[in-house]
Amino acid sequence: MAAEKPHMNLAVIGHIDHGKSTTVGRILFESGVVQQHVLDGYKKEAETKGKGTFEFAWVMDSLKEERERGITIDIAHKKFETPKYSFTVVDCPGHRDFVKNMITGASQADAAIIVVSGTEGPMDQTKEHVFLSKTLGINQIIVAINKMDAVNYSEEKYNDAKDKMSKLIASVGFKPAETPFIPISAFVGDNIKTASANTPWYKGKTLLAALDDFKQPDMPTDKPLRLPIQDVYTISGIGTVPVGRIETGVLKKGMKVSFMPANVEGEVKSIEMHHEEIPQAMPGDNVGFNVRGIAKNDVRRGDVCGPTENPPTVAEEFQAQVVVLQHPSVLSVGYTPVFHCHTSQTACMFISLDKKLDPRTGQVKEENPAFLKAGDAAICTIQPTRPLVIEKAKELPQLGRFAVRDMGMTVAAGLVLNVKPKQMR
Repeated sequence: MAAEKPHMNLAVIGHIDHGKSTTVGRILFESGVVQQHVLDGYKKEAETKGKGTFEFAWVMDSLKEERERGITIDIAHKKFETPKYSFTVVDCPGHRDFVKNMITGASQADAAIIVVSGTEGPMDQTKEHVFLSKTLGINQIIVAINKMDAVNYSEEKYNDAKDKMSKLIASVGFKPAETPFIPISAFVGDNIKTASANTPWYKGKTLLAALDDFKQPDMPTDKPLRLPIQDVYTISGIGTVPVGRIETGVLKKGMKVSFMPANVEGEVKSIEMHHEEIPQAMPGDNVGFNVRGIAKNDVRRGDVCGPTENPPTVAEEFQAQVVVLQHPSVLSVGYTPVFHCHTSQTACMFISLDKKLDPRTGQVKEENPAFLKAGDAAICTIQPTRPLVIEKAKELPQLGRFAVRDMGMTVAAGLVLNVKPKQMR
């Protein structure tokens, strides 16, 4: 069996109509995930609806339709491989889908492609997305300057967009010198897989080649074990078997572990992965493990397993940096939506709005604002309505990020700055 390629989650972000969906469609096509005949079908359909240039965008959008109709979609549609990595794409129309992957678990975007139109340069939403990606812990980006075909492959237009984007990404802490700025036409296919004859002045890598220059996310084996529980099974002859994905640290046979906020402890008797027993498991591994001294009803989804000497932190309250993505009205003190953090879904109340930040610079704009609305970024103090394990994003980012859901949509996302721990013993 060939060794699995390292996996990365890739967000594709940028201002509306700058070609995000077309870029994703083109990447999936060029990497062999979407076949030509499927694309031809989309092209015909797009032309009959008077949207003649939308066939690549529909690669992702056809899936969105299926989502809306509630049909399950084979996740392989959104996976593609480069020689080095296996990627899962999060296409981000507007804001909504940006945090979709976040909600399914701790699978965060490790890196992002920021798509900016060569005809317009960076717009307001480009700025917000750049700030948002930094807020959500993305540290590696590629800037794709799209629609080069629409500006006749002008080097001047490319340089103009590159200068503006360099200033913008530098303002939130990315390093322009380490960031590829790739002139592309997602629609025509320039510089996606092969170097384009239309841009002889560009000497850098193509988009797919640049993706392989991303650094593999760190294996946080030096951090304390944190294993959010997805499910708990009772297996005859074995006993209670919690199942979950290790986010940080190492799980070893014989280890003494505690589950929080359940506040129970036991000893790891055996660890199983892909139906094979293993002596230890690492970050990223999905495992089932049997624990001596734990009954089925002691532990449930949303609990987190850690070493008894450094158990997961249960929050009395926590302070977080929150970005409001969309909300039909305003968000104020007392608002109690559901927070999705690792495998837990817990209602939490905003008990104070401490500082409103400028989403383009991250500087404090207003102390103790009365309310927050879509597009606002703020530092808030939040109190879970029932015990919740959550950690500082600086120390354990995998357990320090969350998405906020209400009314069937993701209204906000954020990361934890400080935790006031609850006394559990």
